[in-house]
Amino acid sequence: MFALRRAAIKAAPLSVRARPFSVLGARLSGAVGHSAESNLGPGAQPGQIPTDLEQSTGLERMELLATLEGKQLFDMEPLNMTHLGTVKNPIVVKSHDPIRFVGCTGFPAESHDTIWINLDKSHEHDRCPECGSVYTMDFVGSEEEHHH
Repeated sequence: MFALRRAAIKAAPLSVRARPFSVLGARLSGAVGHSAESNLGPGAQPGQIPTDLEQSTGLERMELLATLEGKQLFDMEPLNMTHLGTVKNPIVVKSHDPIRFVGCTGFPAESHDTIWINLDKSHEHDRCPECGSVYTMDFVGSEEEHHH
């Protein structure tokens, strides 16, 4: 049975075999500031089932705490594409991470399928291969933060 499965996988085209995934850097809204100590929940009392707030940690806990404060931790608004980015006037993307993925749909919006561009703080600018729009990163994070 396993030999048949291996043969089927080897015979399948690469596009069928590949399991791509996308990773996006978080855009923090700056509305909430939490310390590392508040990143760990207290846990449940013995014999009880913990709530989401009691058992959550990390970014999930920060997002729950921000929601309780009536704020939004992550900036979920799309980038404001008012123009086609050029080298002299690029689309500026703020990021807390040194590497950020941006989905370009062209200008005007939805001019082409979404193409994911890897912005890196060490690059002067990055360009969409479809429409030529230029993006640059405004790194607002800290080198000391380790979210990975």
